[in-house]
Amino acid sequence: MKKILVTGGCGYIGGHTIVDLIENGYSVISIDDLSRGSLRMLEGIEKITGKAIKNYKVNLCDLEDTEAIFIENPDILGVVHFAAYKSVPESVEQPLKYFRNNINSLVNLLQCAQTYNVNNFVFSSSCSVYGNAKELPVREMTPFAEPESPYARTKQMGEAICRDFGAQNRNFNVALLRYFNPVGAHPSAFIGELQEQPENLVPIITQTAIGKRANMVVYGTDYDTRDGSCVRDYIHVMDIAAAHTKSLECMMEGRNKQKAEVFNLGTGNGVTVLELINAFEKVSGQKLNYKVGPRRHGDVIEIYADNQKARAVLGWEIKYNLHQMMDTAWKWEQTLKKEAEKIHLN
Repeated sequence: MKKILVTGGCGYIGGHTIVDLIENGYSVISIDDLSRGSLRMLEGIEKITGKAIKNYKVNLCDLEDTEAIFIENPDILGVVHFAAYKSVPESVEQPLKYFRNNINSLVNLLQCAQTYNVNNFVFSSSCSVYGNAKELPVREMTPFAEPESPYARTKQMGEAICRDFGAQNRNFNVALLRYFNPVGAHPSAFIGELQEQPENLVPIITQTAIGKRANMVVYGTDYDTRDGSCVRDYIHVMDIAAAHTKSLECMMEGRNKQKAEVFNLGTGNGVTVLELINAFEKVSGQKLNYKVGPRRHGDVIEIYADNQKARAVLGWEIKYNLHQMMDTAWKWEQTLKKEAEKIHLN
């Protein structure tokens, strides 16, 4: 079996991608220092796939510890690199923390890939690299605007580092995947987004609906959009996961046209915050208690993807619509509530 190393495998997108990789016949090992991820994710993956995943609790900023994993696993054929800090507000408050973690970990990983001849690399990027784009939908060739946060800048820098590294390493191929807004959970409800204090909108919605939060805030309804709230391109996490597997396959089969290929991963549909709330209320039958607050620093006004390249080159398809995204997110939130009640009873 082809062995893939997933960094950040105990995180949200990493965990769902491990499921997709296993279901497509790959063997997977994970690196996650558990500072932001949880072993609860690996338990859920085992329930879905029947496979126990080995996780190395290693900080990728430590080159020696990272290298030891490559020495122990000489048969790694590809790396999917998720491990990074990703909070926009935290990055605004602590930029050096983000530059130190997100850049050093990437450099160390690429160093190991070079030393141990691992030539297929998928980098977890973000639509935040576009900033407040001048054209919509954004295409892979859309020029970057000034990033709205240090987090977004680390993604711009990370892409550049991967390109520069690839240019000097003849056999190295990299896919730079720019996610739009991943939401939802695995349909089994065995895994989903695990954050007690989430910043992403959908878990905030589901936590409000289930009573973990008294209310939620819509940040800004005075933007130049159809209902005044921000517009995002929400995409199901399992659709995002599938694109990683397809990117690895594309590189391994030599179908990539360039050594560094960029792909937008979004549905191509812009949805406002208020429309998302409405979709959730329809699916769940719950009325959300929300209030309107001021705009939030670091938020892009409107962004959605042109995803034609990923469809054409990777053979990628979107399988989940907006209602399925919200339905799986709600089922996951209900699963978490049942688990918490069971622990409380015991």
